[in-house]
Amino acid sequence: MHRVRAWTRVARLCSVEYHGAWKRGLSQTAAASRLDLSGIYPPIATPFTAKEDVDYEKLEENLQKYAEIPFKGLILQGSFRDQTDWFQTEKLFLSFRFLTFVGVFFPATRATLRLTEKMAAAGADAVLVVNPCFYKGKMDSRALIHHFSKVADSSPVPVVLYSVPANTGLELPLDAVVELAQHPNILGLKDSGGDITRIGLIVHRTKAQDFQVLAGSAGFLMAAYCVGAVGGVCALANVLGQELCELERLCQSGHWGAAKVLQQRLIEPNAAVTRKLGVPALKQAMEWFGYHGGACRSPLRPLTEAETQQLRRDFSTNGWL
Repeated sequence: MHRVRAWTRVARLCSVEYHGAWKRGLSQTAAASRLDLSGIYPPIATPFTAKEDVDYEKLEENLQKYAEIPFKGLILQGSFRDQTDWFQTEKLFLSFRFLTFVGVFFPATRATLRLTEKMAAAGADAVLVVNPCFYKGKMDSRALIHHFSKVADSSPVPVVLYSVPANTGLELPLDAVVELAQHPNILGLKDSGGDITRIGLIVHRTKAQDFQVLAGSAGFLMAAYCVGAVGGVCALANVLGQELCELERLCQSGHWGAAKVLQQRLIEPNAAVTRKLGVPALKQAMEWFGYHGGACRSPLRPLTEAETQQLRRDFSTNGWL
């Protein structure tokens, strides 16, 4: 607890200094270059009350535990968005030492711009911007380059692109990523598609820029490191955060044999809390590992008994329970 409070004081000072620099006229290029994205980030799962409101006390308890894990930062509203909750909880998140990235997603460029500015004013260190997809038939490279460029031109904090084709039905085209990598206020990309060839090619094609790629899942984290990714945004980090940070350490230090063993043990639990059983499974696993997961907001439903048993098997057969 004393360590958390100490970090709280440091984080508040750092937050004031960082955002004050923007007000003193720090250029976007200089600000973007200040942020090193390398590391592990949990997209924070929010505990709710029985009335589906944010349970701030339990959320803070989770954050205090995460403060003891060497995460690089936190992702807020990574896939599911309630902007009102963010504005109400900004001070809570900023009281911790982490870099804070906030997810932004609207189908219209102007709305995305406005929300980006509001999130920056609230204290976000960067924004994670999902590609617009409602009119996905018209979202070709030309439209997407225009959209992200307009956002990055106006954003007072750096922008990280977010490609999540499983949810949007649209993958950011390679040529669009390569062109956007040249923008001075676009730091990198979170790629959740799982195509390691594509991730490696993006790293290769953008090596002339200071462009950083984050793996969007713990299931292919080691493979992404092998081809040049600098870190990962992993839902499983809400449950096995220390272990994912250890996998990062093994990869970064070249201990590939040990990394392979650990990565293999993470594949099934990761699949269970993402594409197979999703958010309800993530929240249940958090409860097993001493965090507050709590119930899901409607329309998501709790796990069935059979699904709960399957989730437990996915963790226990890999030695985690």
